[in-house]
Amino acid sequence: MRLALIGDPVKHSASPRLHRLFLEESDIDGSYVAIRVPTGQCAAAMGRLRADGYAGCNVTFPLKEEAVGRCDVLTDEASRAQAVNTVFFGAKTIGTNTDGIGARTAVEALLEEPVALKRIGVLGYGATARAILAELHDNDAYTFVWGRDPERVGEACRRFEASPWPAQNPPEIVLSTLPPGASLSHDLVASLKKPDLIMDANYGPRAVLARVLGREVIPGDAMLEAQARASFDFWLAQFEVS
Repeated sequence: MRLALIGDPVKHSASPRLHRLFLEESDIDGSYVAIRVPTGQCAAAMGRLRADGYAGCNVTFPLKEEAVGRCDVLTDEASRAQAVNTVFFGAKTIGTNTDGIGARTAVEALLEEPVALKRIGVLGYGATARAILAELHDNDAYTFVWGRDPERVGEACRRFEASPWPAQNPPEIVLSTLPPGASLSHDLVASLKKPDLIMDANYGPRAVLARVLGREVIPGDAMLEAQARASFDFWLAQFEVS
């Protein structure tokens, strides 16, 4: 089973290590490589992977929205997020999104209980944020969205029945999907002193939010591992039905 990760950057990614471990655990002869693919080249890269006999690929920043248009079929998760992070090259190219389940699984493992009825804030409104908001909505969490563009915040709130970031009483749990070095308003930084739990989708050297906020922030390692496992299970399931 030949698998890959495409995006830019990918050099830092832990996905190859995780998926090679999954392949070994499943006693599957296969490989997983990271390939740098800049903006605008997703369709060509996916076409090459299919032609070269790859079974599937993961898609990371900045290609998750580009990948939508290259798939013949989208799962509900990908359709709702309008973003793809996992692709299967079968008779048809199928795209799904496991970012949401990865975030939810990681949070629930820390809480040791479901996210239902929890007040959860999401920083950002991009591809990863939309997948998370869709998953949280489906699991009955109360969600809040922060971002610098009021129009895009409003769109995300309407789409996923969320609320704009509250001026008072910030959510107890926060998931950040912002890129490293993102500019945060003074008011947001102040409000992020209060949540019981903050998790950053970034990990390794890219997880700088704790330093910015001067408080504990859970890096995204567990989130990545959970979404990677969901991606691998998706590929195996597609093989079984193809």
